[in-house]
Amino acid sequence: MRSFHALVAIAFISLIAFKPCLVHGNFYSDMSFNWGAKHSYNLSNGNDLNLVLDHVSGSGVQSHNTYLFGSIEMLIKLVPGNSAGTVTAFYLTSSGDYHDEMDFEFLGNSSGQPYTMHTNIFIQGKAEREQEFSFWFDPTADFHNYTIHWNPTAVVWYVDSIPIRVFRNYRSEGIGFPDRQGMKVYSSLWNGDNWATRGGLVKIDWTCAPFIAAFRKFRASACKWNGPLSVIQCSYPTVGNWWTSDVYKQLSSDQRGKLKWVRDNYMVYNYCTDHWRFNGKMAPECYKPQY
Repeated sequence: MRSFHALVAIAFISLIAFKPCLVHGNFYSDMSFNWGAKHSYNLSNGNDLNLVLDHVSGSGVQSHNTYLFGSIEMLIKLVPGNSAGTVTAFYLTSSGDYHDEMDFEFLGNSSGQPYTMHTNIFIQGKAEREQEFSFWFDPTADFHNYTIHWNPTAVVWYVDSIPIRVFRNYRSEGIGFPDRQGMKVYSSLWNGDNWATRGGLVKIDWTCAPFIAAFRKFRASACKWNGPLSVIQCSYPTVGNWWTSDVYKQLSSDQRGKLKWVRDNYMVYNYCTDHWRFNGKMAPECYKPQY
């Protein structure tokens, strides 16, 4: 088997000719139901998707393509009313016990209580990097854009173009980062009432079923994963396209200000400050600047 360094050398030979594949997705042509298909449906020629949770089953979809780096986005309108116990998810993940993963999970609410926006990142199968936020708008009243922007230097979670979380690459300092495995895109609606609302204290009220989460305009402006060489090929900018100007850009001063505003006013949990949970042994990235 060729070593990773040998693959690097091969990649550099063909680097000048390489151009990342940019994919703009559609629920009908670029995703398929991986469970609960009878409870969900595509609309508007695949531009819209409704996922349904009822007494029988929830539902979910996954992308046909596997990606490495790029911007993955969806417009989502969450389950309205008493959605306690439901979990609406939008995430990227590789496969296997040592998988990488980047999550948006939206935890339902009792009537009059706010939704929780749960984010997490797995590195080689290890998670416990949760950060949670409340909303500054009603996420059930209309569609809002949720984006996971993933490049070789950082992962950034956005809501309506406002960054809410950054996980920066410190692999050179021995801290793991998801840059070695391609990932598929998933969305789902499922019963999480053993943990989702107030730690599982509030269960699903099935008299409110069916629960429906609406998705619109799935977009994957990303580099396709084609095996180990993709790690090298997708890590280098190509002159003359968005790969140079977008993937490697840092947050602007305005974006950093918005990030601070969200985190100061709407963050409700941060694993990096939960000393009791980790007995004071905090993850090494907690001591590094993230933006």
